[in-house]
Amino acid sequence: MFRLLLLSISLILLQSASVVAQKDVTIRVIHTSDVHGVLFPFDYINNRAIDHGLAQVNTYVELIRGTTSHEVVLLDNGDFLQGQPTVYYSNYIDTASQHIVSKVMNFMGYDAASVGNHDIEAGPAIYDELVDDFTFPWLSANIIDTRTQQPYFEPYTIIYKNDIKIAVLGLTTPGIPKWLPHNLWPNMEFKDMVETAKQWIDSIRIYEDPHLIIGLFHSGHDANYGGANPIKPLNENASQLVAEQVPGFDLILIGHDHERTIKKVVNTKGDSVLIVDPGARAQHVSDATINISIDANNRVRSKKISAKLIPMSNLIPSPYYISLFSGFASEIEAFVDRRIGTFTQSTTTQDAYFGPSAFVNLIHAVQLGISKCDVSFAAPLFFDASIDQGDVFVRDMFKLYSYDNLLYIMELKGSEIKDYLEFSYSLWMKTMESANDNMLLFKTDENSIPIINKRGRASLKSSYYNFDSAAGIRYEINLSKPVGSRVSIESMEDETPFDPNKIYRVAINSYRGNGGGGHLTEGVGLSDKEISERIISISSKDMRYYLMNWIENSGRITPSKPNNWRITPEEWTEDAIVRDRELLFGKEN
Repeated sequence: MFRLLLLSISLILLQSASVVAQKDVTIRVIHTSDVHGVLFPFDYINNRAIDHGLAQVNTYVELIRGTTSHEVVLLDNGDFLQGQPTVYYSNYIDTASQHIVSKVMNFMGYDAASVGNHDIEAGPAIYDELVDDFTFPWLSANIIDTRTQQPYFEPYTIIYKNDIKIAVLGLTTPGIPKWLPHNLWPNMEFKDMVETAKQWIDSIRIYEDPHLIIGLFHSGHDANYGGANPIKPLNENASQLVAEQVPGFDLILIGHDHERTIKKVVNTKGDSVLIVDPGARAQHVSDATINISIDANNRVRSKKISAKLIPMSNLIPSPYYISLFSGFASEIEAFVDRRIGTFTQSTTTQDAYFGPSAFVNLIHAVQLGISKCDVSFAAPLFFDASIDQGDVFVRDMFKLYSYDNLLYIMELKGSEIKDYLEFSYSLWMKTMESANDNMLLFKTDENSIPIINKRGRASLKSSYYNFDSAAGIRYEINLSKPVGSRVSIESMEDETPFDPNKIYRVAINSYRGNGGGGHLTEGVGLSDKEISERIISISSKDMRYYLMNWIENSGRITPSKPNNWRITPEEWTEDAIVRDRELLFGKEN
């Protein structure tokens, strides 16, 4: 009897010790991505206040940090170095001061960030400086330094929160060589995300033995995007492929595609993995809650992970944040408010989808003017932007040219120019069967009817920034003919003959000139090696710089619609343009 009593007491004590030894921790992982320079609640391009940005994110982060029962991890998924004049100013204008991005993100107390493709676009002088200036690690395991064969950036980092050991592995979309000139990524090689994750997940588990592993991937979830084959290596949007094929991740935070996403997938071991994307421009943050329990031996007993997307529109900007960076904000205001010329009439990108466009013609004029090329290719780089009649300011150049592209001069045969245009218009305009047909290629349902979104508008099937037209030649697009035989080039713009066998000098932006969009690869059929051999000149400055100088030197500009190309049959397209414009921009337009 006495022994039985002692045994019962011992069991109770052991159970009590076990309960005491168990540790329950709640971790909140707050995640931003694709901020694109929205550091303040103000759109410096369109000169208006906005209800989102890192000032609101700071308010939210401090609110959660003030909840003592939670541990907070703050992460970013890259692409903060392009978009608004805020970052353009630090990248290219005031290069002597500490970069505004490192000032802001250090102040906010980020624990880690991944490298985005637009961060590489800023060039090595900028991203190498930020590596030194950041008080947190900048991660990318699959960007390899060709001089050492080791990751150029930190591959992963370890974060401790209340004795919980968290490993964060960074990966970057490997599509960068298709979009950016090599001089922006010297000494770099971009590896496949899935293969890199397989390599590092084992190392992390063996050598670090963390309680949690988080993937921080600047890459989207749709591996089929743009017609890509998910089976082929170097997929641009491989985040979900990693989640499915590489067991070991507890949470995968993604970006790049600007699509707000929360979903669970099942990996090859049958475990579910949560994938979260907050979208772009700090309009939302993702907030993942991880409830984890560890035992007396520091082993995980249980963990539960959930996530939500939090809109920033309901939060006031952090007053201290605004005050701290008010001096820089004043510099940006002075920069974008500088008058550089006058437009005698207004111009809009809305016209660019339905034929020759005065807006795009401004880009053509500058590209041909500074390059002295025979032909220019250019597309609208803002979906819906306008520059009003009257004074033109630096801010307007961010509407006219959205990206920090360089200018390439390439050599293409006349027949290749035709193939290029055939491909471009195949992304843009459908083959019409009658006057009642749509002219533009919209996303459609199973009955080939354009899908109307909540705003009452249809969406384009392809990305508008791939809708290249040409200057320097006269040509016709006959939409009654099948793709591949719709473009007929009549002559050069000066009426001299156009020769399919002649080599022409072509002005083209660096994104397109590296194969971005597929015009040179799928359309013309050039290999990456052949594309590089065709490039004979690369500008030292970005296109926005040249546009500003050109307008400033001209002083007074009359945007004019070119007459070098046309769409036929006109009796079909006239009504189609009216219908399609309403579908694309709404009845008010």
